[in-house]
Amino acid sequence: MDRKLISSGSPFEPTIGFSRAVRVGPHVAVSGTAPIAANGKTACPGDLYGQTKRCLEIIEKALGEAGAKREHVVRTRMFLKDLTNWEQAGRAHGEFFKDIRPAATMIQIVQALDPSWLIEIEADAIVG
Repeated sequence: MDRKLISSGSPFEPTIGFSRAVRVGPHVAVSGTAPIAANGKTACPGDLYGQTKRCLEIIEKALGEAGAKREHVVRTRMFLKDLTNWEQAGRAHGEFFKDIRPAATMIQIVQALDPSWLIEIEADAIVG
């Protein structure tokens, strides 16, 4: 099967050895996606809802480059710095996936690569 690598242009991709997304056949895996603004800084500092929305926007762009749509997402994983306000992430996720309802997981992590990131999200899709 063909393997298509989707790049975000991050300077860390070749160093760490990862892609924003990978498509093999009908399967698309989107790697951990942080809330990075267009200027390269953290989007929506201190705002879990806003950061979640930004992560999902980046994921949707990567899906599109892989030939997938949000409707193809079957699983998401949300890695939160603090579960105290998990409802904010849940609300943004719910608005984005309200009729799609992928299998989803929320877990608390000790620390993201950047301390200002309140969330990082992965997604898996099957294009059919």
